[in-house]
Amino acid sequence: MFVRRALAVALLAGAALTVPTAVAAPAAAPGDVITSRQISAPGFFYARTWTITYTSTSATGTPITVSGTVIVPFGANANTPVVGYAPGTHGLGDQCAPSRHLEAGDETEGLLIHQYATRGFAVAITDYEGIGTPGEHTYIAGRAEGNATLDAVRAALRLPGTGLSAGTKVAIVGYSQGGHASGWAAQLAPTYAPELNIAAYAVGAPPANLRTVADHNDGGDNVGLVMAAGFGLDVTYPELDLAPYLNDEGRAAFADIRDDCTDELSKYAGHSMADYTTEDVLNRPEWTARVEEQNLGGATPRAPVLLYHSNGDEILPVQVSVDLRADWCAGGGDVTFWRTDTGAHFTTAALMSPAVTGWVADRLAGRAPSGNC
Repeated sequence: MFVRRALAVALLAGAALTVPTAVAAPAAAPGDVITSRQISAPGFFYARTWTITYTSTSATGTPITVSGTVIVPFGANANTPVVGYAPGTHGLGDQCAPSRHLEAGDETEGLLIHQYATRGFAVAITDYEGIGTPGEHTYIAGRAEGNATLDAVRAALRLPGTGLSAGTKVAIVGYSQGGHASGWAAQLAPTYAPELNIAAYAVGAPPANLRTVADHNDGGDNVGLVMAAGFGLDVTYPELDLAPYLNDEGRAAFADIRDDCTDELSKYAGHSMADYTTEDVLNRPEWTARVEEQNLGGATPRAPVLLYHSNGDEILPVQVSVDLRADWCAGGGDVTFWRTDTGAHFTTAALMSPAVTGWVADRLAGRAPSGNC
């Protein structure tokens, strides 16, 4: 999983009097393209599409390799904006990777991605750490998600043959896990990717407070997502060490969950975390600290943000976005908050997509938002 690109290159001259010299190649920087392969992605007939791997940074500051997809409409040029698209939860296994589904033509968020690409925007889609590349998926680890999303944009700008320019306008968007990632990208960008010309963020239904989300879903239909989050944080932070607190059922469940895609997580519906653990690990101080560390609101985005969430969201309670809006507004953020009556979680993603895409397009066109802090 880790990138090792600092190679010693020996330059041997043929002349007897020439002294051999060792030259070290520069280490890869975050967002450098490692591999690229142009593909034919079903439905994207109007664009060139690549699957890529690129360098990024883990939640603990380690260099990593992440996979993703870059979609560039025909006719793109130096002024073409780039949308960094952070996908929602796909699962934990490599086979769940959005890049694989985009190439196969069965990506569940394909229509949402088309909303941006058909407007002429280039789109850079991350798979996140550990999906499609070696290692475990650090699900819901905020810094890893935000870094991977920002670095996907960097990689798109550095990918040869796209016609894009480094100074072009950028937007970062996402819903659900993608909302968490885009929110983290918004908070990290000023220090992690200050060179990106980011004009807007769209943050949809983010799990902005993990403890609130865990309590809301424990024992319900979506407790599998809570378990996936526990797995993701456990593999992210070595000091957490979940194993000693699992019972026999828990050991079997967490061994099985590591390669599940989202639809497979439904097998845990109706269970509680207490069914799998010997104590409430979320009340252990090391877990409490790391869970709180993933919450949004600790820093204020410096570009306009659209935050949107449905009152009827059954997975992620709307209150987490109400509180996030208050935090970002208190920090002086330019926030537009849409609290909608668009029904359930997944329904809202589809229903709101045209309006969200329009808001983002307005920001990329240079039109100022009418925030409502």
